[in-house]
Amino acid sequence: MTIALGIDTGGTYTDAALVDQSGGAVLASAKALTTYHDLSIGIGQAVAAALAAAPGLQAGDISMVALSTTLATNAIVEGRGSPICLLLIGYDTELVRQFGFERELGTQDVVYLGGGHDATGDEVAPLDEPAARRAILDYRERVEAFAVSGYFSVRNPAHELRVRALVEELTGGRAHSGSAHASPLPVTCGHELSTRLNAVRRATTTALNARLIPLLRELIATLRRTLDQQGILAPLMVVKGDGSLVRAEWALQRPVETILAGPAASLMGAWHLAGCRDGWVVDMGGTTTDIAMLRDGRPRLSEHGAQVGHWRTMVEAVDVQTAGLGGDSQVSIDKEGRLAVGPRRVVPLCLLASEHPELLGELRRQVAAGGRDRLAGEFVMSQRRANVALPDEERSLLEEVAAHPQSLQALARQHGALASYRVAGLEARRLLLRAGFTPTDALHVLGRFDHWNVEAARLGAQLLAARLRLTADELARRVVERVSQRVATELVSKALGDDGIAARWDQEPTAAALLARALDGAVPDGAAPYDLECRLTLRLPVIAIGAPVSAYLPAATERLQTGLIIPPHSEVANAVGAVAGGVVQQAPATIYPSVAGDHFRLHLPDSVCDFPTLAEAVAFAQDALMARAEALAHQAGAAQVEVRLVREDITAPVAEDYGMDVYLETRLMATATGRPGVAR
Repeated sequence: MTIALGIDTGGTYTDAALVDQSGGAVLASAKALTTYHDLSIGIGQAVAAALAAAPGLQAGDISMVALSTTLATNAIVEGRGSPICLLLIGYDTELVRQFGFERELGTQDVVYLGGGHDATGDEVAPLDEPAARRAILDYRERVEAFAVSGYFSVRNPAHELRVRALVEELTGGRAHSGSAHASPLPVTCGHELSTRLNAVRRATTTALNARLIPLLRELIATLRRTLDQQGILAPLMVVKGDGSLVRAEWALQRPVETILAGPAASLMGAWHLAGCRDGWVVDMGGTTTDIAMLRDGRPRLSEHGAQVGHWRTMVEAVDVQTAGLGGDSQVSIDKEGRLAVGPRRVVPLCLLASEHPELLGELRRQVAAGGRDRLAGEFVMSQRRANVALPDEERSLLEEVAAHPQSLQALARQHGALASYRVAGLEARRLLLRAGFTPTDALHVLGRFDHWNVEAARLGAQLLAARLRLTADELARRVVERVSQRVATELVSKALGDDGIAARWDQEPTAAALLARALDGAVPDGAAPYDLECRLTLRLPVIAIGAPVSAYLPAATERLQTGLIIPPHSEVANAVGAVAGGVVQQAPATIYPSVAGDHFRLHLPDSVCDFPTLAEAVAFAQDALMARAEALAHQAGAAQVEVRLVREDITAPVAEDYGMDVYLETRLMATATGRPGVAR
């Protein structure tokens, strides 16, 4: 029996699952709260609990570990990352600044270097090596990595490779932070990450990758120590954004490829657990709900590259729609007096009170006072220490919260009317974490979930219900209905988006009215029945995974008249999906005819070659690409590799009446696939 350990670090929970890879059975699983200040703590707790739940299984029996992490995604969204220098070769400085592209580059430390190639791969100017040396020497003590991007490097990477060599030469053995480092600084080249044109987006992707290398290196090192302490010495793999796996050492060079690894792992887990090759996968966690399409057992990938926050990258990743809706979404009352769910994530009151039972007294006092205050039922707790100077008022507030959580009402009494604004600012800097009523609390009120403190959940429901003139149970039922309807709406929006139609419900009242009638057939009290009724049907079934889906998805799929599959172990599907994928590596090439028509130019990933005939260029490319793809797959961690090559000749009609076409280019792609190697 070959045992694999899958680990997924989500926004709220970290999941661990032990899977028998020979048969696919899930042997044991466990959850732990994600510890943002040190992800390894939550990972260690989840892994230890999973091992404890598998009697007779020892840590030494595990032959492979696979990690799906949100680190890269969260770091990009939150603007975090290590300081880097971006070296741009052959870019038009004035053009970049004129169109405001500098805002998209991912760093303010940008150096423009002379050199570069044209669209055919010919050198347009020699590389300005003296300027490159000066820039590297200037920045080597101030940054933790370098990024290098040439304007047409995808057609000829020679200058990028030369600058990489200079970085490695000039940063090895440098004195940094008071100590000497023998190893050079990490350097990322743009041609390694994408073969597509669009120089600005490629530069952005390169810069983001360089920023993430030190962060992922720290996580991998910490995780490796955590696994070693538990006696797990198996190889460590990391999930990429397309659902495939790579060795941890490989991921350290290309961490940007791990963005959206969570949704990718959820898709692979849904396919593995449900045995359904086609369907809509809805992954509902504590923080977000992710929706994506599964076709023929593979996730649909984004054609335009993954977008995270406001960054559009060239990373191949799952085509996923994410909504700020989950079990820990804050339930509030909007300005129109209507019930709203999300997108802010808060700590559920039931969880807060289970860890701090002394807060029940404050909740009881607020209920006794009538609960009409808009701050009622909300608390804040310390998330991490401040490492920067703060105004006295904010530092005083932080010190008060550091000992134990405080209610917003109490802070307003202590610090005046500006307390809420100061709390919001400290939240934005991730120094404070808010707690309040959530859908998880609503399930506690209704008796569908009782893992934490039920009384705290009911008291929180009473506070909100008083403002809407409802009972606590009525409020909880409305919350569950609202979440189900939101999930159905997100499914409709995603289906329309995949058909090329952008759903803008807030801008199109007629469409919004039709959607409301289709998803919520209820007629307002006292109103006549609708003359026009609507129904929507989702053609493919929904595969629902995540801890809370059984509470919300049955009603959502009933609204859309489609099937629902909630597979066994759906609550840890992401961790199962982490080990369900295989290693996939690709090697592309393109062949163009010369302008004079006297030769054909082959653009390989790392070089450019000319051939007198197309047949010779194709023959050389096939051998080179298949060998390269196989080597990459082995380097990425595959044991046994299969390689296939696809050729596409691109032509264009020049005289349609006579059926004449002109040859434009040939595209070749070698794809190597294999299962990860395991420890024996």
